[in-house]
Formats: sequence, C-alpha cells, structure tokens
Amino acid sequence: MKTCDTLLHARYALTQNAGRDLIPDAAIAVRAGTIAALGTREEMGDWQAERHIALPHALLSPGLVNAHTHVAMTFLRGLADDLPLMDWLNRFIFPVEAHLSAEIVEFSSLLGCAEMMRTGTTAFVDMYIFENAVCRAVDQSGLRVLAGEVAFTFPSASCRNFEENVNTVRALHETWKGHPRIRACVMPHAVYTTTRELLTQCGELARELDLPLHIHLAETTGETRQSMELYGKRPVAVCEETGLLGKKTSLAHAVDITGEEIALLAKTGTRVAHNPKSNMKLASGVCPVPAMLEAGMLPGLGTDGAASNNTLSMFGEMTACALMHKLTTMNPASLPAQTVYDMATLGSAEAFFDRSIGSLEVGKKADIIAVDCSSPNMHPLHSLPSQLVYAASGHDVCMTMVEGRVVYQDGQYLTFDYPSLCREMEKVAIWARKHASR
Repeated sequence: MKTCDTLLHARYALTQNAGRDLIPDAAIAVRAGTIAALGTREEMGDWQAERHIALPHALLSPGLVNAHTHVAMTFLRGLADDLPLMDWLNRFIFPVEAHLSAEIVEFSSLLGCAEMMRTGTTAFVDMYIFENAVCRAVDQSGLRVLAGEVAFTFPSASCRNFEENVNTVRALHETWKGHPRIRACVMPHAVYTTTRELLTQCGELARELDLPLHIHLAETTGETRQSMELYGKRPVAVCEETGLLGKKTSLAHAVDITGEEIALLAKTGTRVAHNPKSNMKLASGVCPVPAMLEAGMLPGLGTDGAASNNTLSMFGEMTACALMHKLTTMNPASLPAQTVYDMATLGSAEAFFDRSIGSLEVGKKADIIAVDCSSPNMHPLHSLPSQLVYAASGHDVCMTMVEGRVVYQDGQYLTFDYPSLCREMEKVAIWARKHASR
C-alpha cells in the first residue's frame, strides 16, 4: 500500500498539465504539501491516507494565481468609483493612503485574503505599503504571496524616502526568507512616480538580493505622455534603459504598448499581468493579449486592487478577459476559454515566478481548489474550461487548499475568525470615509 496525508476524491480533475488532461472520477494523493500521485479512483485504489476528502459533485483544479493586486485596498472598495485613473489616484487614493497604519493594512489584507480563499485564489502578487503587515495577514490566512513594498519618489505612510524603502525591502526579505509561502519582491510603483535613478537602483537591488521585480507599466496613453515628458521615451523603453526588463520582471497592465515593444518583452522573457476589469473600469484601454500570444508570450491575469475592480475574484477576471478581447478584436474565436484558463493558472504562475504551482502534476505543490458542479449554472457540463470561464463564479468554489492544507471549505474559514475580522473592518471603513472627505 502507498501512503499519503490526504486523499481527495472528486467528479473530475482538470490538470492543466502539458496535455491539459481531464481525469474523470478523479483522486489526488497529497503528501507533505505536494502532489504524490493522481489518476482515476480505480488507478489510485492502492493508496491509503490519514484523511479522506470526498467531493463527489466537484471539479478539482489548480488554485488560481492573481498576478497583480493590492490586497489591502479592500478598505477602499466602493469609496471612489467612476473616475479616470489620475483623478482617482490623486484626489482619493493617495490622500487616504497618506494616513494609513500597519494595523489597518493587516486587517484589510486579511479581508482580501478571505475573499480570494472563498473564490479559488491560492497565490497572489501584491504591491502596497506596510507590506510586512500584508505578509503577516497572508501567514495567518494560509495563502501564498509574492510581496513588495512599493517605491515612490515621494513619501508614503510607511517610508519617508527611497532609502527607507530599500531598508524596508531588505528587512522584508530577511524576515520571510525561507518561508514556504511568502517571498519578497522589489516593486517600483511606475515610471511616472519614480525617476531614472530610482528605477536603476531598484533593478540593482533586485539583482543583489536575487528577487523578482514588479512594476505598473504602460497602463494608459496618459502615462505614456507623462513618460515622454519626463524621460523623452515611452515606458517600456525607460524600463529597458534602466535594466528592468528580463525573466525575473513582471509588468502590470501593459496596455499602451506597440508591436515592437511586445517583441522586446517576448525576447527578454519579461512577464505581463493583464488586469481587464480594472482597465475597463478606469477606461485605461486594452492590453493587446492576442498579439502577445502570437509573439509566444502567455500573460498572467490579475484583479488589481478592490478599489478599482471592485472584487478580487479571478473567475470574474477570466470572464471579463475572454469577453473583452472578443469585442475589441470583433472575433468571437479570440481568446478561447482554455487559453484564458491557462492565463489564470500557468501564465499567472509564471508571473508569480514559481513553476511549482499552476497545474496538478506529481511533485508540484498541492495548491488545489474544488468547484461545485451541482449548482444550476454548472449544468450541463459540455466543456469544463468553457464552464469555468463563462458560467462559474468564484462562489461556486467549495474548497481551497494551499500546500496540502485546507484553508476554506463550505463557507468556513479554517485559519482565522472571520466574524471578528468583519467587525474590525467596519471600524476601518468609518476611518476611510473620514479621511476621504477631507
């Protein structure tokens, strides 16, 4: 007999492996946080487990990966809607954030984690201030994060200057180094909120500490105009000049970019995190994903923050992604469901810089979600990728597992007190409204 810690049984398993194999009447053996074996129930009949999880009406899938968000911005959800990007940032977001505390960031981050756990996200890339507080929330939640303290040329509530930002990034790296689910990242905010010198230093810091780098880039045509005024170059060219492009860099948005710039990103192995709902809500434009796919890239998908989305559900993001590109290309065959699901799993795992997640395969981390297939919107099941992208919602997720540990199941958060968190967030909401009205 073969032994494991947990044996999962479900109606299907959508593996996302190289063959995109679908396993009916599936079983997955989990040992020490990794997938030890998977196959049909009959093929897995010689496995014994300490715990059995029976999900007869569910589909097992790799956990979704959110390639770009600001998880703590849940406290700003709905506070300043229906505004263009720069107006939204300068009149509302930056003024409120100037008064932030680590305590508010931790509570707000845990709420964001709760939403992602509930809707099938197991890992995310996060850029914010007081990022150590974000990591504490993630540690408690049981999720996986690539976290970075955002760098500006101007002071933030957590760092008075760039020198303090560098020290904060170093401390973040040292604090969480070796943690199985939390990694640090260097994160300059954008070309229009930094300088050529700061960007260059961020690249040097990332290489020194052997960390990934993540930056907002080419989000709008307005940003491009600012970049031309500040640097005499477009945003992608600024990143190339300052040494930021490469296999350990991911770009959030990449909306206003040219064919030549796409070729450069593909050549350098630079990753992209596409954020369709945020880009639509802020009228930022459309990331040219079909052209990126033709160039051999597989972009990841991100939600952006809850202030500009307003949810953190990757299921909603997948639906928006597929429909956005069909409309903008006027081609219903543009971005088929399987490609979009690839973006939310394999593509986002690449933008997370971790190939041990994103698919269900032996030796990979047991980051697994279960989607309930018994609800009316999940019938009939002609094509599972299509069902997941076009019909499912995040609230069809009935179980979320990270590294072999169940963190959410059937309405229950298993790693923290959710009702208590909601009470704390009511106080945070009052605080946010107070500072937004000044």
